[in-house]
Amino acid sequence: MKYIVTGSTGNISKPIVQALVAANHEVIVISSDANKKAAIENLGAQAAIGDVNDVAFLTQTFTGADAIYLMIPPVWTPEDWPAFMRQIADNYAQAVRESGVKKVVQLSSIGAHLGYGAGPINGLSYLEKQLDQLNIDVLHLRPSYFYTNLYTMVDLIKNAGIMGSNFGKPEEKFVLVHPSDIAAVAIQHLLALDFTGKTHEYVSSDVRTFSDIAKVVGTTIGKPELPWVQFSDEDALNGMLGAGLKKTIAEGYLEMGQGIASGIVQEDYFASGAMPQGNVKLEDFARELAGAF
Repeated sequence: MKYIVTGSTGNISKPIVQALVAANHEVIVISSDANKKAAIENLGAQAAIGDVNDVAFLTQTFTGADAIYLMIPPVWTPEDWPAFMRQIADNYAQAVRESGVKKVVQLSSIGAHLGYGAGPINGLSYLEKQLDQLNIDVLHLRPSYFYTNLYTMVDLIKNAGIMGSNFGKPEEKFVLVHPSDIAAVAIQHLLALDFTGKTHEYVSSDVRTFSDIAKVVGTTIGKPELPWVQFSDEDALNGMLGAGLKKTIAEGYLEMGQGIASGIVQEDYFASGAMPQGNVKLEDFARELAGAF
């Protein structure tokens, strides 16, 4: 079978490509970076170098595929981040419709049931809705907060001796996932093509309190008293702007944090009875994170 994989050689896309190639399928990987062509071909896949803003390129690349793994690429340069995400979503939906592809696995997110109040997750929710209007079978994968995002707190731990954000109080629960566990679920469904209609699936590796996160990370790096501090929205925003994020992106992450703190982002995960199915637990990731110290 023929598969299209977006996301170039990222932490999720790369293992998906490797698994599909290992199963002797034809795999085409979309990347905007011509320098990735050799790396993609070394995986045994074909490289389609182009721009996701080019609907004609997307349509041509999608045509003839049995299934697509679809994700909005992380881009940090837009002046209007929400508009950028909506435009890419519209491009994908148009290309899927015009190419005639009938099976899509989309990388969405926990909180995508909302469509509002969740920052960048709103854009993924918008893509869900655009795909749901098409005559296709689509599986929306809704992973929780990536462990790997905790790398952004390394300097905070080193310089201030704390972990924290505006996400919530120390005793509140937080759902976490490792990219490898997301890839495993995507691979399972792409190989089996066992989804029909419009469905979604939560993907998570662990559920812990914020204080657990700080304690486990702190213990692993030799700082067992490392605390979790809930930041004010003002401090969280100023911290992101001070780190160099564009205002539109910092405001998006601020809103996401507010949505996590209020409970709306994770509410459907818990209401649905979802449970962690991934293999990478917090203690496992803490050992990975320790390499940054």
